[in-house]
Amino acid sequence: MDITGLIIFLAIGAVAGWLAGVLMKGGGFGLLGNIVVGVIGAVVGGEVFKLLGISAGGLIGSIVVSTAGAVILLFIVGLVKK
Repeated sequence: MDITGLIIFLAIGAVAGWLAGVLMKGGGFGLLGNIVVGVIGAVVGGEVFKLLGISAGGLIGSIVVSTAGAVILLFIVGLVKK
């Protein structure tokens, strides 16, 4: 992965983490927190979408998959924290 790909990956992670934070909690987690949540969410979302047989491509598809995974991640973390 070149530097441009890495920057795009982190930017998608930041956007997905922020969107998931807004959807699940009412706010983001700061830049670093959004990136971490979004990147882990991308992995979770990719696996879930693969299990369901759904493929999403392009920038918008990547953001959707990452956000869905981040929402799942935050939901599970919320259950564990209770």
